[in-house]
This record gives sequence, structure tokens and C-alpha cells, in this order.
Amino acid sequence: MKRREALARIDPTRIIHSARLVSEGTLIPDSWVAFGGDTVLAAGTGSSWRSLAADGAPVTDAAGRHLTPGFVDIHCHGGNGVSFDEGGAHIQTALHLHRAHGTTRSVLSLVTASLPLLEQRLADAVAAMDDDALIIGVHLEGPFLNERFRGAHDPSFLRVPDAGAIDRLLDAGRGRLRQVTLAPELPGAGTALTRFRDAGVAVAVGHSAADFDTALSAFRAGASILTHAFNAMPGLHHRDPGPVAAALSSPGVILEIINDGVHLHPEVVRLAFDAAPGRIALVTDAMAAAGAPDGSYRLGTLDVTVRDRVARLTAGGAIAGSTLTLDVALRRTVTESGVPLVEAVRAITQTPARAIGRGSDLGSLSPGFAADAVILSDSLHVDLVFAAGIRVA
Repeated sequence: MKRREALARIDPTRIIHSARLVSEGTLIPDSWVAFGGDTVLAAGTGSSWRSLAADGAPVTDAAGRHLTPGFVDIHCHGGNGVSFDEGGAHIQTALHLHRAHGTTRSVLSLVTASLPLLEQRLADAVAAMDDDALIIGVHLEGPFLNERFRGAHDPSFLRVPDAGAIDRLLDAGRGRLRQVTLAPELPGAGTALTRFRDAGVAVAVGHSAADFDTALSAFRAGASILTHAFNAMPGLHHRDPGPVAAALSSPGVILEIINDGVHLHPEVVRLAFDAAPGRIALVTDAMAAAGAPDGSYRLGTLDVTVRDRVARLTAGGAIAGSTLTLDVALRRTVTESGVPLVEAVRAITQTPARAIGRGSDLGSLSPGFAADAVILSDSLHVDLVFAAGIRVA
């Protein structure tokens, strides 16, 4: 009786029922959730949702389909033919693509550029956040990277971290900078790590030549993410294990994985999930060509050729991000790498949210969390997307 009375006092704005709820590493059949504005108000199983529906809330019948929290992408550069670096309306153009594929919350990743240009791009991203609460931060992938493992970053703008540059970037970010990738072996990297960490920025090790001990020291000093694990860093060698082994042996560290069939073999993806349960964050690292035709593009200042949905630098052929969306990453992880659905979903919801300090309000469909949800078909294709309680796709 007390449970029924409590539900009767709720004024829901939407109810989704008859779903296989996949959230927080569990699958619960015949589940329902009730939204109140932009927040989950209640959740349960069976037909108890009917007492809420009597209040006139819109009802969505999931008809036995999977219901997951909205996807969270902490490493994405663009899509729909444009990049986040271009600022302005281009940011929304790119986000529109990813939201249609289930990504309800995004961190805007910016590539290496000159310091003044990075300040401007940070300002543009912050302005976009002022107008769009679904953007949850900015990620600077550079300029504090190792030239040897620069990947698709312009070497002319790479630099060692110094106090002046760090302060300028933090000021331009106005408290919205959530993640920065740096190479811990660079001169001044230790001081930079501490400065960013103290400012509330998640520090990621990446584009780095660090050996095991150097990477491990960075993680012990507060670095908490490994940027696109296995890529743009030394490999996992049996006598020289490098940054991947350092991250795996550091319990608090989250490993980004780009599962597009190009960056990693499916078996390596499976091994990563097995080695670091609950610590894998699937990311897209998508560039402008995601959701757009093959052809010629730009990533920062560099020319990129996309052929058969694979993006590579026109000069040199280095992989230049991906054309991935998170729903595709989810399907590949389950069907090709054999990762259980509940763990694959955790890697695009709860874990990435936790990586940037939003684990208390994003990545779950428990009461009190954001009303972000995705309904997936049996084949794990996106049918419906809700963000902050509103249907967006």
C-alpha cells in the first residue's frame, strides 16, 4: 500500500513500459520507467506503471524491446560532414547525427591546433554548452602529445606543457573542460597533470611513448583514462608492457576502446573487457565523415581521405579517427567480440559517465538520474531516443 501511495503522488511526464531494461550491468525483463521532466522519477516491473498512467502521462510501449540509458560519448570530433572544431551551427549538425544513433550526452573533442586557435575553439564549445545541456564538456586531445605517436595531429602545433599554456586553456574553458589527453613522458607533464586534476579535469594518458613505469606513475598521480587504448602508444609487449598494462593494473583507470573493426581486432576488444571489467568506455573518436559519404575531409589542419568508411590521413595514411556511431560499436562488441550485452551497454552508458565525473546522474535509469533512454530492437538497432525526457529521435 505504501508503494502504491508513493507512486500516486508522482506526476510523470512519460512512462515507458514492457521493456527489457539493461542498466548498471543487469537485465530486468518486463520493466518500466517513469520520467518527470528531465529526471527519472520511478522504475519498476510488471503492471504497476498503470496507476501512473491514470494521471494522463504519455505512454510508450516498448513491446519487449531493450531499454537502456542514453549513450554517453566522451571522445568524438564530429559527424554529418562537419567537425566540432568548426564551431557555431556545425556543432549541432554533428550532434544531430549522433543523437539519432542513441548518444544523448556528448563531450566535444578538439584536435591539436595553435594555442590561440584552441582558445577560440574552447570558447565556441563553451558557447554551445550554454545553449545545449546535452553537451557535457570539452576534451582537448592535444597539444601536449608525443610527436612519435601523434597519429592524425599536426606536428607543427605539438608542444610540451607549461604553466602559461595550461592557464590559458583552463581560462578559455570556463570550467567546462572535462578531459585532456597528454603524454606523461613530456617535460613538465607531471606538473601539468596535477594542475589539470586540481582544476577538476580528467587527465587521460594518450598519444604517448611512455613505458610501463612512466604510465603507471601518471595513473598513480591521478590520470584516470587511457585514450583509445592500444592506439597511438607502444603495444602490449611481453617484456615491455607499456601504457595498456599500466592502465589494466590501475583499478581506477578507465580504458577507451574504439570498436570500429579498424582500430582493434574483435578479439582484442574481448580481451580488454575481460581484463578490465566495468572499466571499458566505448568511444567513437568519430570525425566529420561519420554519417557522410566517402571522400575528402579535414581533421584540424590535416587532409583526410575516407574510403570504404575508413578515415586516413591523405599524406602518410595514419588512421584519422573513425566514422563510427555508438550503436554500431555496441553491435560489434556484442556480435563480433562476444561481450555480454549488459557489459557492452555499461561501456556506453555508466562507465563513460563515471570517467568524467558524472556517474551520479548519468548512465543509469534509476530514479534521480537523467531521463535519457534508448529503445533498441532485438538486433540492437536504435528505435527511439529520449534525452532529458524529450524524444529526440
